[in-house]
Amino acid sequence: MFLKPLHKHTRIIIGGGGTGGHIFPAISIADELKRRDQNMQILFVGAIDRMEMERVPASGYEIKGLPVSGFQRKVTYKNFVVLYNLFRSIILANRIIKEFKPDLAIGVGGYASGPIIRSAAKYGIPIVLQEQNSYAGITNKILAKKASVICVAYRNMEKYFPKEKIIITGNPVRNIEISDSLRKAGLAHFNLLPDLPVLVIVGGSLGARSINEAIVENIGFFEKQKLQILWQTGKYYYQEMVKRVKSGYRSNIHILDFITRMDLAYNVADLMISRAGAISISEICLTGQAAVLIPSPNVAEDHQTKNAMALVEQNAAVMIPDKNVRKDLIHKVTELVNKIEMRDELARNAKRLAIPNSTALIVDEVNNLIKR
Repeated sequence: MFLKPLHKHTRIIIGGGGTGGHIFPAISIADELKRRDQNMQILFVGAIDRMEMERVPASGYEIKGLPVSGFQRKVTYKNFVVLYNLFRSIILANRIIKEFKPDLAIGVGGYASGPIIRSAAKYGIPIVLQEQNSYAGITNKILAKKASVICVAYRNMEKYFPKEKIIITGNPVRNIEISDSLRKAGLAHFNLLPDLPVLVIVGGSLGARSINEAIVENIGFFEKQKLQILWQTGKYYYQEMVKRVKSGYRSNIHILDFITRMDLAYNVADLMISRAGAISISEICLTGQAAVLIPSPNVAEDHQTKNAMALVEQNAAVMIPDKNVRKDLIHKVTELVNKIEMRDELARNAKRLAIPNSTALIVDEVNNLIKR
């Protein structure tokens, strides 16, 4: 059944979320759509109690939440609750589609993407999927047969998706400009000194226990270095890390639960320590950063290691396995802080791997589908 829209302006639903790796690409796509057509109406659909319910409205868009979550890998009664909420989410998703009557739906992965994109396909709404990683997420793999176009960031994705639907666009990222003026603004924003190198530490939008432990266990080392640290712990670890570092930590260490102005953080960074999520990788390349990548071990098919190796093989980043981070991190940081030429080479090679117009390419596909 096809729900023929009765409205004057184009309407688009964007489904997905759960982590910044899904949310920020979705917001980038929405921003580009609105830039091209200010009258376009965009509705996000996310998972209740996940970070999209905060981040999306903060970016100026309406969002509706579904009570959907992931299944536990072990046998547990909690999966009955998950299954019940999945059925509730499908019913709510059908209602959203019938009320909003979108011209097109975009799925960016994550729990909420499944019910809303499935419902859109049920009513004959054209579907665009965006897969960020080198290993396709389960939601996108399930939805692939319903999609008209699948936008990917890596080659050889035909092992997951129908080849004829795949278009290599790269990952949509935030519009981040690098300039001397923004570096000055970033130094002021984060209260940093202009004459000392800056180490920016991010463990993904939710934080990373192993990276935080590696920093806090070696806090004496970092206090003594002639560098400044901008450290995003993630909101779940923030209070613990502040308590363990204690109030007496030196002024060269700046602890934040979340860096809202990542554009300024990229401008001040001389070296980055980061997880190897697809969007982090794309932003590191786009902004030309020297980076130490620490892939998360808690992801499907170890896809963050595959993401990181795409840079390591081009001498565009350094990688430390998560199990070795406590032992090896300070040695690698010391080496890169002291070797400016090595940092510059990593940054140049990362920049060469960037696809700067990824968001525009995805929106081109969206508009082509709408026209058809």
